[in-house]
Amino acid sequence: MTRSFTVVLERDPESGWLVGEVVELPGCYTQAPDMPTLEANIKEAIEAYLKTADIDEPLSDFIGTWRVEVAA
Repeated sequence: MTRSFTVVLERDPESGWLVGEVVELPGCYTQAPDMPTLEANIKEAIEAYLKTADIDEPLSDFIGTWRVEVAA
């Protein structure tokens, strides 16, 4: 069985590395210097999360992103 997960990507301003966080799995994230490495790392993080987590409730469904502009 295969499952799909949503990964939000950001770039760390200090290191320049990419950071990926899995929306449906709270606390599941990783980082890497480039996209190919990040993809491998995030797959490994998801597999480790699913093996060790006790998931009794259904996972959330990702709906989308929303960018909001406010005066600061």
